[in-house]
Amino acid sequence: MASPFLAVLKPHTSDIGAFLVQRSLPSAQFQTIGPFIFFDHMGPAMLSPGKGMDVRPHPHIGLATVTYLFDGEIMHRDSLGNAQRITPGAVNWMTAGRGIVHSERSPDDFRERGGPVHGIQTWVALPKADEETEPAFAHHPVEALPEITLPGVKLRLILGTAFGRESPVVVFSPIFYLAGELAPGASFTLAPEHRERAVYALDGEIHVDGEVLPAQRMGVLAPDTDVKITAGDAPVKIMLLGGAPLDGDRFIFWNFVSSSRERIEVAKAAWMAQEMGQVPGETEWIPLPERKPAK
Repeated sequence: MASPFLAVLKPHTSDIGAFLVQRSLPSAQFQTIGPFIFFDHMGPAMLSPGKGMDVRPHPHIGLATVTYLFDGEIMHRDSLGNAQRITPGAVNWMTAGRGIVHSERSPDDFRERGGPVHGIQTWVALPKADEETEPAFAHHPVEALPEITLPGVKLRLILGTAFGRESPVVVFSPIFYLAGELAPGASFTLAPEHRERAVYALDGEIHVDGEVLPAQRMGVLAPDTDVKITAGDAPVKIMLLGGAPLDGDRFIFWNFVSSSRERIEVAKAAWMAQEMGQVPGETEWIPLPERKPAK
């Protein structure tokens, strides 16, 4: 019997100060899954009272970001003047387009009391025709997101279309992104609605067509076939993601994504000159790292 996986991606770990992050995309095997070009699993971590997350103002181009939390809170502020508290289950879709600057910090009251932080941050590469679109920010509360409920299975549709439902988030290309919770032994079938698909197990192993996918691994699914996803002997959280193939490769340098290496060079110069905008009320900013773009 053929494997349901084209590959199983092992993340690499980075320390952002407040907690560890497991990064599955981009990888040596797959730069993108659908339009998803970046997938970070934050935590889980417990922040002590008085400690917090402080990601200083930094820029993006050519992509949209999605922050999805299971625990904790993050305060988003950006150069458009938006200030939004991110809470578990809500969707925060920031379109960078031609350029935006934002910061991510623990809200003051959360920092004071401390608590758990756990979530996923993703980047969605924009189609070439939309890479220079106007920057924007959209917040959708948890109540606005469709839920798909099956025996022992609860799926929340974050982006795009799946299971006959559609997320209210305005996107730029065919995409799907779901957060799921499975009871022990529960299962469901994922149809090949989208060409490129992957499943990520957050906190326990799952079985995909009988093959084990360990915790904190991303399984890239073979196209054009149903796959049965089953929880092990314990409750488990999963993420499902993918969509139509991206329209060509992208260059990535730091927080910049573009189909043009020259456009990244322009963005680098603009950030060093502090010409990409400022986050109101903040004077700090992250300097440009010194390394070459990678394809």
